[in-house]
Amino acid sequence: MEVVLHEELVFRNIAVKNSEEALIFLAENLYQKGYVQKEYIQAIQEREKEYPTGLPSSEPGIAIPHANFELVKKTTLAIATIENPVLFNNMENNQEQLPVQIIIMMAIGEPHGQVEMLQKIVSIIQDEPLRKEMIQAVSDVELLRLLKKAIA
Repeated sequence: MEVVLHEELVFRNIAVKNSEEALIFLAENLYQKGYVQKEYIQAIQEREKEYPTGLPSSEPGIAIPHANFELVKKTTLAIATIENPVLFNNMENNQEQLPVQIIIMMAIGEPHGQVEMLQKIVSIIQDEPLRKEMIQAVSDVELLRLLKKAIA
């Protein structure tokens, strides 16, 4: 599965009040830049309510929201680091909230592509020094390089 990553989908230190604002911000950028259909914006929010994407890990926390592959035009990832952590529900325990500072939104246009991409992203979840580097990235190019290295 070929995933092309673009600097136009890298957002550092965004200021959002909550997880919903962060999801809408990333999904709207994916839509405006032609990677997903308009319905994706709504779908990602609905899916997050039912199947949360906050991952239990040491800080900085990470979430990996995604929606149905049928709403994706071009496979890619959007990444945001968040100025002040926002709470996402825990993927493993819906009742628990986790502070998240890195969001990797998956726009995967293939039925089985999400599983493959999740396996690659797991390496980021397990790599605390890498997550800290992502938070501290001083440019979009640097953050993109770290993401590319992680999923290569």
